[in-house]
Formats: sequence, structure tokens, C-alpha cells
Amino acid sequence: MAFNRRTFLRQGMHVTTLLAASTLSASALGATRLARVTANPFYLGVASGDPRPDSVVIWTRLARETLGNALSRNEPVAVDYEIAETANFSTIYRKGSAAALPELGYSVHLDLQGLNPGKEYYYRWMLGGEVSNVGRTKTAPALDATTESFRFGFASCQQYEHGYFTALDHMAKERFDLIVHLGDYIYEETWGANNVRHHNAPEIYTLDDYRARYELYKQDPDLQAAHASAPWAVTWDDHEVDDNYANAIAVDEQTPKQLLIRRAAAYQAFYEFMPIRLPSGRQGASMQIYRPLQFGTLMDMIILDTRQYRNDQACGDGMKPSCDQHREPNRTLLGEAQKDWLFKRLRTSGSTWNVMAQQVMMGRLLRRNEQEEEMFLMDIWDGYPDERDELLARLKSAQTPNPIVLTGDIHSNWVNNILSDFSNESSEVIATEFVGTSITSGGDGSDASNTAAQTLSDNSHVKFYNRQRGYVSCYLSKDLWQSDYKILDKVSEPGHPIRTRASFVVEAGNPGALEA
Repeated sequence: MAFNRRTFLRQGMHVTTLLAASTLSASALGATRLARVTANPFYLGVASGDPRPDSVVIWTRLARETLGNALSRNEPVAVDYEIAETANFSTIYRKGSAAALPELGYSVHLDLQGLNPGKEYYYRWMLGGEVSNVGRTKTAPALDATTESFRFGFASCQQYEHGYFTALDHMAKERFDLIVHLGDYIYEETWGANNVRHHNAPEIYTLDDYRARYELYKQDPDLQAAHASAPWAVTWDDHEVDDNYANAIAVDEQTPKQLLIRRAAAYQAFYEFMPIRLPSGRQGASMQIYRPLQFGTLMDMIILDTRQYRNDQACGDGMKPSCDQHREPNRTLLGEAQKDWLFKRLRTSGSTWNVMAQQVMMGRLLRRNEQEEEMFLMDIWDGYPDERDELLARLKSAQTPNPIVLTGDIHSNWVNNILSDFSNESSEVIATEFVGTSITSGGDGSDASNTAAQTLSDNSHVKFYNRQRGYVSCYLSKDLWQSDYKILDKVSEPGHPIRTRASFVVEAGNPGALEA
């Protein structure tokens, strides 16, 4: 690789953050109030996320080059905001100011408290005579509310070079109650032979590198439209840091120390650019992103992290026959603390639908090599079979109501029945997994192939498989869950229409997917 890691270490990339301070008011931090800026400071858009019944996080990030003397003095900047119940802001519901911190790249995270449950709000930011675009957000229903229905979409894997983010524009037009992004929001490296757009560097390593990559992605108008349309719930996968990393282990010659330095930069940049509420005081190369979101009694959504705490992929990674390392007991994808928290949440939930929003496919993917050996994709749950068995046993023993798994990562659409024992295809179905394709990663994709036919033949628990680009739109009520697989024929050209390729439903109390 062209990057000199010795140089990287000598540069003293010990990254720390002031996440706790990012929630303080502008006056509490003595932020500078600018009467004028040199240009529109809001060209990276607006966003909101992590809705609760009484609060939601709203976000923006100021263009540093517009801040004049405040930038040169490294001062916090006061940014005004307005909240309204209608898009025309005819009546202002609340207004105030928040601080954009230089330590966080002049990003703003405001946790709006005291809002009404299940309520739609609009917000905008103001600085030096400039006004941002308007964002729409929505709080979660009250925890004890018997919500009749909920609509959300989920997506993942948006490699900027591989295509246009048209699918995100279509998501914006659906005006969801929530958008869930399951990771690979940015890509740290360039790959592919038929790229239609270009990154601003081949591969990124430092905090400034990651910030520049997010700025490139955030300027995309389709991504901005999706963020402005609804609150988001985000988690990361691997490419927010480095391809297929596992905890502090890289797939190339990086040492654990080098990867952790890089990870600290990547995690800070992720926080700076996402509308996310994190535990205060978290910093550096460790950042807890797993968390719950509850939507009345209808849905409990558990956001998971399958990258930060995992053991290294077994047998050298990739699609491999089993080896001694793969069969070792106690290999973990989740880490003990996250797993204990997850099991407790699944054991105590009384929600109608219990959703695990995570990164890598949980359903068994059986393939065989020329010697008829079973092959395992080591980066997904197949590479951690004991922990998967433990999770499925807990789901069954706890009788968790209506478990649903949402997955990204794999750049293809799948619907999987989750079996209590994947070594026995006739075993009990205990959950349903909906796997969404990429927004762009992998290029235009295709619908049918010999691989698809063979995959479905070898895996009877797989009910659908498709390799086109798009997202999944979900509608749920107390009786029924429906997932619509929305696809585009091309992402190599902008503006293609969206269509529903397939729809599947799950009946409450009856696990397993049925084609609608």
C-alpha cells in the first residue's frame, strides 16, 4: 500500500473527543455569535435521529471556510435553531441556540428535550444571516402507547464511486416514520473497475481524511434529501473504518496499535457527521453504539454492533471449509457486554415486534466446493456458529415475541427463515430475517443468475434472493409485518425509477416469511 504507517504513528494521531460537551448550550460554552459568514455554512445539509417519545437529536455541520476569525481563533460558534409543527414555520414551537465545537469539526448535535410523543416536527438552523434547508423529524410514540401502525425503511452500503444515490431520494419521498441505516455509510477505499464517480483520495487513515470523505458523501443531494425527510437510526459496519476489520485486527499488515489509532479517528468522524445520541464521555477507539429504540408497544428496535467486539474471522476469512479455529467454543461476534445486554432486552421485552438491526447475515448460507465440502462465509454469523446457536436458544427459551432481524452488508436482497437448528432444515422457525441490498455498492447488479437458483436449492430456509440495488420498505401493525423490496434497474445513471420487486409478510405469532 502507498501509505507509510510509520509516518502515521509519528504524526501523533492520538484522537480524543469532547462528546459530552457537544450537548451543552452555546451560552454555557461561551460560543461566539457571528453577525455574518462568508457563504452558506450549511451546505452539508441537516439531519435528525435516535427519536424517543420526548426527544430527538437534530444535527448540522458548519462549513469551516465560512467562519472567518472564529475559525482562526479556534472558538465555539453559536448556531440558532427553530422548531415548528408545520413546514412553513408559521408558528415557532421553540427556538434557541447550540454550540458548534471546533474539537468536533464544527458539528452540532442538539438533543431536543420536552417534545410531545408521536409528533411530527420541522427544524432549521441559522447563522450569520444564512438559513439551512428545512428538516422533518418525528418523535417516537409514548412507551405505553398502543400504536396502530409504523412505517420505516432500511438501507446500507453506499459506495459513492459505484453509482448514484437515487434510492435515497426515493426513500425521502416515502416520508417514513424512521430510516434505519445498517452501515457502510462511507467507504474508506476505492475499488471496482467501472466507477461512475470518484473519491477524493484512494484510501483514508487520519481524522482529517475521514472528515473529508464524509464531507464528499454528505454533499450528495439525494443523501441530504433522505436525511431531511425523517429521523434516522444509524450503526456502522466495517467500511466506516477498514474493510473486514475485527475489533483491533486488520485484514492486512496493520498492527493492532495502528488499527486502533485509525479506529479512533474513524469513530470520531462517524460521531461528528451522524445525528446520533451517544453516552457522554465515550472517546477514542472505543465507542458504544449499541442501544435500544422503542416505539410504543408495537416495536422494540435493538441497534447492534457486530464489528467492534468480535473475534477475528476464522480460517483466514472469506468462504472456507471449517477449521479448528472456526470450531472453537466461545468465539464471539457481539462481545460479552453487548451480548448480555441483548439477552436481557430480549428476555424482558413486551413489544409486539422485537427487531435486531445489525450488520451481517444471520441465516445459514450453505455452499459446497468442488470436493463437496461445506463452505462457510467467515465474516457473517456462519463464522460464529456457537454464538448464533446461543442467541437462537435464548430467543426460543425467552419466547421473545415476533423476533425480526434486519441485515445489510452483503449487497444483495434475502429473506431468510431463522431456524432453531440450521443443521436440520426441518427444524422450527423461530424468527425472520430481512436482508437489504446495497444503495450502490457493487454497481447495477442483476436479478436472476445460476448462483441464485443454486442458493435457493441448497438453502430451503431462504425464501428470496436478488442482487439489484435499492432498499426495503417496512409496514407493521399489531397483526402483520410487511417488507417490500424496492429496486432500481440501474445506479450507474442518475434518476432511475423505483419499483417493488417482491413483498413478504410475517403474521404476528407465526414466525417465518410468506410471499405477499
